[in-house]
Amino acid sequence: MLLYSLIMFPVSALLIAFAVAIYKGHTHLIHDYHQTKVTDREAYGKAFGKALFLVGLAPLISGTITLFGDTPPVIYTSLTALALFFVLGFVSIYLVQKKYNGGMF
Repeated sequence: MLLYSLIMFPVSALLIAFAVAIYKGHTHLIHDYHQTKVTDREAYGKAFGKALFLVGLAPLISGTITLFGDTPPVIYTSLTALALFFVLGFVSIYLVQKKYNGGMF
């Protein structure tokens, strides 16, 4: 499971780096059609960055859990955490899009 962790940590670092950049105002990293109706780009960037941070936590937490072993309970816990944080993150992104853009597109 060490290989899984070694894959998850850079993926997490990349997602968190994007989340921080978007939070700091670099909303150009988000495709234009997701921002067609956004008027307050600063608040949108902060909210989107926080939501993307949850997505970035998913592989970090999952990879950390797998460092505790490769038994089925550890693997199930790791995959549950991965799925849970992905779902929380993507639901958060959807809610941000709905609030600031009126929908996903």
